[in-house]
Amino acid sequence: MIVLTGATGSVGRLLVAELKGHEVRVITRSPKDAGFPADVEVVEGDPQRPETLENALRGADALFLHSRAVGDAAYDVVARARDLGVRRVVALAAANVDDRLDAQPSRFRGDRNKEVDDAAATSGLEWVSLRPSSFALNALTAWGGQILTGDDVRYVYADFEESPLHERDLVEILAKALLDDDLLGRRLDLTGPESLSHKEMVQQIGTAIGRPLRFHEIPAPIAAKGMLANGLPEPFVTAMMARYAAHLVRPQFPPTAEVEKILGRPARTFTEWATDHTADFTAQR
Repeated sequence: MIVLTGATGSVGRLLVAELKGHEVRVITRSPKDAGFPADVEVVEGDPQRPETLENALRGADALFLHSRAVGDAAYDVVARARDLGVRRVVALAAANVDDRLDAQPSRFRGDRNKEVDDAAATSGLEWVSLRPSSFALNALTAWGGQILTGDDVRYVYADFEESPLHERDLVEILAKALLDDDLLGRRLDLTGPESLSHKEMVQQIGTAIGRPLRFHEIPAPIAAKGMLANGLPEPFVTAMMARYAAHLVRPQFPPTAEVEKILGRPARTFTEWATDHTADFTAQR
């Protein structure tokens, strides 16, 4: 039995589908709204309140530890899982897990990457920790709204580069970590296959959807003001802008070959990701 935290998120739902044919149990605060297939066991619980997880963890073999779902309870969740006989824990952390905590933007949106990474590695259980680079899905969050309504994308730092990772590569590796033994005891640095600038990513989305998208660089203070107006927390915006500025000279998280080594095939490109998500960028036109 594999128990998943964070199963109702975008990565979690893909992981449930990837694990089809295996016994899967998902933890959610709202079972009635979960919307999973009938062969997925849905158990009510709050991953940030480990005392509510006994029914979910009892009888399980492996636990997927999602950094935002468990939050500050990472160590207690792992301890509860160990006490109830769980043998393996797989953590989803991030490539910047060893950076200063105030320099990790996603921390200000609830992620506890350092905690889940460390909780897994010190658990005394079989463990794997995944440290992915920026998700390709972030492009949808950053630019999707603008692309839905026009061909002009306004954003900060046209030349900032990173190696976006396709979420399907991530979930395939998560499934292997939960099911197989060859990744045990490792921290895996996962990236996409190429380093791309913001401008290049927008151009590749344009090619995928058949429209000549134009990237317009705007000053960081103006971009930050827009993010704040859209409801993003100020500490998150500050850390994000600092991350962009710090990596203008060299790409953040240059490509590694880890995905190809694990999956036995090349990592999916950003162009493939954009093609897979054309509907998300064109639905309202």
